[in-house]
Amino acid sequence: MLALLHTSPVHVPVFDSLRDADHPGVPLRHYVREELLSRAVAQGPDAVGADVAAVLGEAVAGGARAVLCTCSTIGAVAERQAVGTGVPVLRVDRPMAAAAAAHQRIVVVAALHSTLEPTASLIREEAAGRRVDLRTVPAGEAWEHFLAGDRERYLDRVAAEVDAVRDADVVVLAQASMADAAARTTTALPVLSSPRPGLRAAVGAARSGS
Repeated sequence: MLALLHTSPVHVPVFDSLRDADHPGVPLRHYVREELLSRAVAQGPDAVGADVAAVLGEAVAGGARAVLCTCSTIGAVAERQAVGTGVPVLRVDRPMAAAAAAHQRIVVVAALHSTLEPTASLIREEAAGRRVDLRTVPAGEAWEHFLAGDRERYLDRVAAEVDAVRDADVVVLAQASMADAAARTTTALPVLSSPRPGLRAAVGAARSGS
């Protein structure tokens, strides 16, 4: 069984759909903890370390062979809290970051400001010391639309921000919730999102541990 730690319930159907399309039959168990993101934004990601560790422990006790954290803001915290769990703990955006790091000029777009630096740091880590030209771009008022439950305006605002990017080789959508905005863009640049490659990596880790 693969456990997924979310900070929004909107991710549950997204990952269930990806599982059905790419990994049929793989059992998923979702743990939604919205309060972790609000506290991480207000106090910093490290403030939720103990709570993340508690969720990981609950998932492992429930039979998880691996855990995927789908929140980019607390992804690094989840990875650090993996020590002692006995199972792989993956952040959903690492495979995306590895793909982005193969490019020279990288633009990271995020609707939530607290996600920009964690994603940029992860891409630099994946670049393994190779110099990259990395810029971060906040997607205006997109997050307010997300919080209001207006998914259409949220995705349209993100897509508009992506289409405004110039002088780049690749655009990275920093948050899993932004993935569907890629289909609304008109840019010729590659636009990377995290859910599909992140889930693929986590399913592989769960299978290796079974």
